[in-house]
Amino acid sequence: MIRVLILGGTGDAAELAARVATIPGIEAITSLAGRTREPSIPLGDLRIGGFGGVAGLASYLRQMKIDLLIDATHPFATQISGNAADAATAVAIPRLKLIRPPWEKVCGDRWIEVDHLKAAALYLENQAERVFLTVGRQELDTFAHLKEIWFLMRMIDPPEPNALVPPGIVICDRGPFALYREREILIKHEIDTIVSKNSGGNATYAKIAAARELGLKVVMVNRSPAPPGEQVTNVDDALTWLLNKLHG
Repeated sequence: MIRVLILGGTGDAAELAARVATIPGIEAITSLAGRTREPSIPLGDLRIGGFGGVAGLASYLRQMKIDLLIDATHPFATQISGNAADAATAVAIPRLKLIRPPWEKVCGDRWIEVDHLKAAALYLENQAERVFLTVGRQELDTFAHLKEIWFLMRMIDPPEPNALVPPGIVICDRGPFALYREREILIKHEIDTIVSKNSGGNATYAKIAAARELGLKVVMVNRSPAPPGEQVTNVDDALTWLLNKLHG
C-alpha cells in the first residue's frame, strides 16, 4: 500500500481522486485549502485547511507517511505549489504537478495580455466602462479604486462583509458555464471588457468564446511559471505516473 497526498481544489483533482479510489494498493488523501465555503467534496479521505508553510507541509508528509505528492491545485495557486515543491524535496518524496494547459489565443480574440492583476487594473483606466470581472473574491480590492467603471463580478462565494469591492454587482455561481448563458450575460449587462485569469480548461472557457463572438476585449492575466519538476497536463497522464510509481 502506498499513500498519496493530492493537493486539490480543481475539477482535475476531484476526477483524479475518484479514479485513484478504484485502484487497489493506493490510499489517497485529498487536501483542500478551505477558502471555498461549500467546496465540491472529492471521493476518498479528505483534509481541509492550510499546512502552515513549507515546514508544516513537510511535517504532515512525514507524520502521515506520505509516499507521493500530486499538486493538482489551481494554476494561480502559486504559493502552495511552491511550498509543495520545497516540502517534497525536504522529505525526499516524488512530486508531480498536474496543471491543465493555458488557453491559447485564436483568430478573432481581442486579448490584452498582462502578467498580474495590478497591470490588468491599470489597463482598465480610461479603457473600459463596463467590465465582467472573473478573478475570484480574494482579489477584488485590486480593482476597488476604479470608481468610474461598473463591474459585474462573478465568484463562487460572496466577498467578506468588510471587503473592498469595486462599484457594480456580485453574482455567485460555479462553472461549468454554457456558451449561450455567457453570451446572454455579456449582452444583458452591456459588457465591453472581460478580465480573466488564464486558468485553462473547459469549465470557464465559454466567456472567452462569447467575447470572441461579440468582439469584446479580454484582459488576460498570464500565469507565473510552475516550480521545476515533473509535470502533466491531464488526469490520464497523472494516473500513468502514479501507476508507474506503484509498480516501479
